[in-house]
Amino acid sequence: SYLDWNKSFLVVQTSGDHVTRHLSLSQGYVKRQALYACNTCTPKGSEAAGICLACSYKCHEGHDLFELYTKRNFRCDCGNGKFSELQCKLHPDKDEVNSLNKYSQNFFGVYCTCGRPYPDPEDQVEDEMIQCVVCEDWLHGRHLGCVVPDCVELQEMICESCMKTHSFLWTYASHLAVPGGAAEVKEETAKEPTVPIKEEEVDDAIEPSCKRSREEVEPRCRLKELQVIGQKRVQSGAVFWPSPWRSKLCSCRMCQLRLLEAGLSFLLDESDTVLAYENKGKNSEQRRQEDDPLMSALDNLNHVQQLEIIHGYNDMKTELKDFLQRFAAEGKVVTSDDIRQFFEQQSRKRRRVDAGEFYCT
Repeated sequence: SYLDWNKSFLVVQTSGDHVTRHLSLSQGYVKRQALYACNTCTPKGSEAAGICLACSYKCHEGHDLFELYTKRNFRCDCGNGKFSELQCKLHPDKDEVNSLNKYSQNFFGVYCTCGRPYPDPEDQVEDEMIQCVVCEDWLHGRHLGCVVPDCVELQEMICESCMKTHSFLWTYASHLAVPGGAAEVKEETAKEPTVPIKEEEVDDAIEPSCKRSREEVEPRCRLKELQVIGQKRVQSGAVFWPSPWRSKLCSCRMCQLRLLEAGLSFLLDESDTVLAYENKGKNSEQRRQEDDPLMSALDNLNHVQQLEIIHGYNDMKTELKDFLQRFAAEGKVVTSDDIRQFFEQQSRKRRRVDAGEFYCT
């Protein structure tokens, strides 16, 4: 799941219901969500902690935050036992710890096998960062130990360390991985040529058909079939996988158990991918725009009118922000009368513009 780190969460972060979707404090361990780590509250040397997007706005505004992009099966830590002073403003009553959360060096702002920050002020080499599907760490392209293929943003990557930890994945890699993704690939054939096992042969080997119906027969194991074929791949470097590769993994009972024990059951879930997550965000944004009366009204205006409204909205937003910042700087509380006066000033200003007072005659 490739991400240009100079962009901010694409459309996913700007969708109208994004904050609600990622308010993990009330949803338990969220399947996938955008996360941050707060260097102000949990600096290096303390316990790692992650916060959801909503808490990054509400509870950690102005803090030094590390943008982690997305992590799976995570529950927001904001204000729990890992924070000595901060209390979560959105959900103050929290468990002391979230025992199922998984943490990495990313939560302290360092990434890759080189353990460097991103962006790295001491690194002058332009390089992309690519996230491993399994450990979810971000690695420099030049530190993957393989050639980064074209269209990497449409592919998933598993780093060399995770491949070696889960060595059975190399069998899949020899058949399913992106061609040219490895530093070196060679194919070997078993001494005695074999042919793929047919479904009928597997059925007969298990039990005669007269004693057991076809529906009751255990599905054949694709992993064993790939192992029989004998095609090998040099077991080094990261591996890139094309988008449909998850659907080709074996889901027989034994392989499901293997994935469960390895903590990799999510690989059988095609909706787990970052691409699926981003598409969900885009679809949510599209639906929000369709249901938004303002967006519907804009669609009925010509281009010039749309630009005028958008510029007017942006100007008002900037002026409102400056107006509120003055109260914050002076430590004053904003009252309803203050807000009313602000919009009255905006209205008078607009009437003067419409009357042409700002134009020379």
